Amino acid sequence: MKRLLLNIFFAIALTASLATPSFAARITIIGAGASFPFPVYAQWANKYGKVQGVRINYQSIGSGGGIRQIKAKTVDFGASDAPLKPADLDEAGLIQFPMIVGGVVPVVNIRGLEPGALRLTPELLAEIFLGKITIWNDPAIVGLNPGIKLTDQPIIVVHRSDGSGTTWIFTNYLDKVSSEWHKQVGTAKAVNWPTGVGGKGNEGVAAYVTQVPGAIGYVEYAYALQNRLNHVQLKNKAGRFVSPSSTTFQTAAAKADWKSSVGYYVVLTDQPGENSWPITGASFILLQRNMPDTERARKMLAFFDWSYRHGKDIAERLDYIPIPDSLVDMIEKTWSETLRSQGGVVWP
Repeated sequence: MKRLLLNIFFAIALTASLATPSFAARITIIGAGASFPFPVYAQWANKYGKVQGVRINYQSIGSGGGIRQIKAKTVDFGASDAPLKPADLDEAGLIQFPMIVGGVVPVVNIRGLEPGALRLTPELLAEIFLGKITIWNDPAIVGLNPGIKLTDQPIIVVHRSDGSGTTWIFTNYLDKVSSEWHKQVGTAKAVNWPTGVGGKGNEGVAAYVTQVPGAIGYVEYAYALQNRLNHVQLKNKAGRFVSPSSTTFQTAAAKADWKSSVGYYVVLTDQPGENSWPITGASFILLQRNMPDTERARKMLAFFDWSYRHGKDIAERLDYIPIPDSLVDMIEKTWSETLRSQGGVVWP
């Protein structure tokens, strides 16, 4: 059922469906950015358009594009999986807050392999993306996976070609677990990849991995499900091999210290915990602190509030982790204290 829903919503643009023709004349909120949360934003927007008559038009263009567009004030909101540091927010006159939590997963195209059967350590994953391990029956991989038939099939690395928060999360993880990656590549929304081919968006990477035998890439978990891609097990900080799931994402997210953060700058990669998925991340909304249109601002915040309060079931069906109510209360207090339009308070 989950895959059927994803197929339906990935096949259409992210514009909320309208319950009656009269809704067409009503306000449309425009957003752009990360592809990581696109599956859940699609369903939230569709449902909200039906019950409230407000259109949410969100373009999945990558976190880099979302940041550029909100800074240029060409959209009502931006979205990024790479949180901006407090100084950058202040300089641009923005606020940010987490909207959803999910997981980035390495996925492979190896014939005959069952999903989750292949095990990789952080070090092996880094060496593959560094281009140091180039065939699937490399002794280091074979030794970690007794009983799995691996051939000398070449490894084809697939990465993002656009500025991407998913890439930021993935490279942030590799940066933490591999000193060589830290020295050679680092963490960014776009990096100089040592090897591989690029695909645009999570959609593009998923398509490449699906089509190319021997490929390995990284996508948000919903895209792995949508495309029936084989995820791998990863060894986490506690030394256990774990598979991606809402449970392992939740375990990692539970370690987040949002109260002590400044500007909600929190990174969830390589968290402790026996059942933590090591490449977990939050996706953030970016807003102008001073917005020109009060009505648009209030309708936009009402959509975010509805998604937090009434969209949890939708998020969980897609294996995202909803933001807990205690954090939502803190976020909405930030809206009240920080956001303004025409000199007045926007929320509540």
